[in-house]
Amino acid sequence: MTILDIIYQDDCLVAINKPHGLLVHQSPIARDAEEFALQLLRDQIGQTVYPAHRLDRKTSGVLVFSLDKPTDRLMQQKFQNKEINKKYLALLRGFSPDEMTIDYALKRDDGIVQDAITHFKTLKRFELEIPFGKYSSSRYSFVEANPETGRMHQLRKHFAHIFHPIIGDRPHGCNKQNKFWLENFQMNKMLLHASEISFVHPQTNKNIEIKAEISDEFERVLQIMNQESI
Repeated sequence: MTILDIIYQDDCLVAINKPHGLLVHQSPIARDAEEFALQLLRDQIGQTVYPAHRLDRKTSGVLVFSLDKPTDRLMQQKFQNKEINKKYLALLRGFSPDEMTIDYALKRDDGIVQDAITHFKTLKRFELEIPFGKYSSSRYSFVEANPETGRMHQLRKHFAHIFHPIIGDRPHGCNKQNKFWLENFQMNKMLLHASEISFVHPQTNKNIEIKAEISDEFERVLQIMNQESI
């Protein structure tokens, strides 16, 4: 059984650093999965847990659970009222702008269009001396994103919209880049990580800040970038 990395716990809340590939809970669209964060955490700490929010299966990082129904209701309200600050780290194709706000509405599966806003800043740019397509080198950007709204696949769709898709993303990413990374570096994970979440505790009113380290695979990619950049 997978042992989850618990990065925060008190009487009301618990948070894990969710690994890439783990579903939050059972889903009819992913029948191949045998393990789920909700059940694993429940069994690990020996009590019922309630997911305060969601992370994509392919996204790693901070995932918060409530330990009782009243706290769960309060946390759900905080997310709905945009009282939770979330930060993500991602590796993108190409050289992204220094800073940018993406204000681009997204359509749900049922056809309903919702407003969606993402703020991001570029932390570092890399250029590998490896030809890609018609270009003599391969360019990438390491960014920190702060989604103001919380739509399904928001960051993945927003970065694809500005032509800087997340490396390893399917289906919103670049298939040629994904193949490039698999063939050259045996890397096939999506490089999107929920690095930090902060909010006022719903019961104690204290400021809470929870951080999650990037995965070993994400770290390996950044080391490749630093070693081989022009």
